[in-house]
Amino acid sequence: MSSETEISPGEAVAEVIDNITSNVTSIPTTPEGQALAYSSLVLMALLPIYFGSFRSINAIEQQKDSGEKAEIISRSDAMKFPLFASATLFGIYMVFKAISQEYIDILICVYFFILGVYALAHLAAPWVASFLPASFPNAVYDFNLSETQDGKTSPMVIGRFDRKEIVGFLLSVGVTIWYTFSKHWIANNLLGLAFAINGIEMIRISSVGTGCILLGGLFFYDVFWVFGTDVMVTVAKNFNAPIKVIFPQDFLQLGVFGKKFAMLGLGDIVIPGIFIALLLRFDLSLKRNTKTYFYSCFLAYFLGLVTTIFVMVVFQHAQPALLYLVPFCIGFPVLVAAVKGDLKAMFDYVDEEEEEEKNEKAAEGKKQE
Repeated sequence: MSSETEISPGEAVAEVIDNITSNVTSIPTTPEGQALAYSSLVLMALLPIYFGSFRSINAIEQQKDSGEKAEIISRSDAMKFPLFASATLFGIYMVFKAISQEYIDILICVYFFILGVYALAHLAAPWVASFLPASFPNAVYDFNLSETQDGKTSPMVIGRFDRKEIVGFLLSVGVTIWYTFSKHWIANNLLGLAFAINGIEMIRISSVGTGCILLGGLFFYDVFWVFGTDVMVTVAKNFNAPIKVIFPQDFLQLGVFGKKFAMLGLGDIVIPGIFIALLLRFDLSLKRNTKTYFYSCFLAYFLGLVTTIFVMVVFQHAQPALLYLVPFCIGFPVLVAAVKGDLKAMFDYVDEEEEEEKNEKAAEGKKQE
């Protein structure tokens, strides 16, 4: 009988990983590692904006066909949004101060597990279906949940799905479980990108004026909470959920086991993204077979993000990305519109009338009658 302790294969792998990561704090971040990390963040910001913008066009058509009510940010919503966002942010900050991180993490884990499965499945199902062979034994299922009141049956939830969509759903569950138990940065990014694409696709602002109000308000919101307090940075670091995209700056040394992360909040992707998506729809409304305003704002976003990263690296301090993104994203397309003589058309364009405007017109119509 040997006196040496036997080690299982699983324990051996864990020991190797521990040896790789135990001295991570002693490994300095290299300029090449930083460049790779920030370049990856830029790419992960641009992709959801590009694809989400084009997906928003199809989403509008599907909503019109189904009669589903769209999520539209009205002018009054845009004005109040920075106040509500500030109250929410500060509320989360106070919760972190008052309640044990362990209990908060459990609540966040459950909430984002459900949300993550839905967001990934919404994107993955069509993509997975395109890769499945024609011989796949597909079948369609109808889901109808109804309620009966006073002898009358009315549908509550109606849905239709097939086996291909079930495969996509199961893959989405697998990725979400992976993130839930490992918090690995790759799983985090898969979920974060899914949230960003879905947000840009589904959330809409109906006019450029409303978009300018929203971006302008969040400009001051971001500056105040980053430069004026430690609230934004504290919440971003302690909120263990895929609400940001991240990439290890020590990737060149430690690969997928890197620990020194550069990060970008999803709000810095989604908020400018819904404005850029609006400009794509404005381009299409002009029927010129060009996407001048979409690409001008897309380029402006890229330049604004690069400026943010440059200032952050130079001053070694967290930066409010919207401080740079908002002037670029509003200034570039407005300048282009002024040069091309489209300024009035741009601000007159209405993607879809806001509910309050519809009510005002209905009230005026009744008065005239």
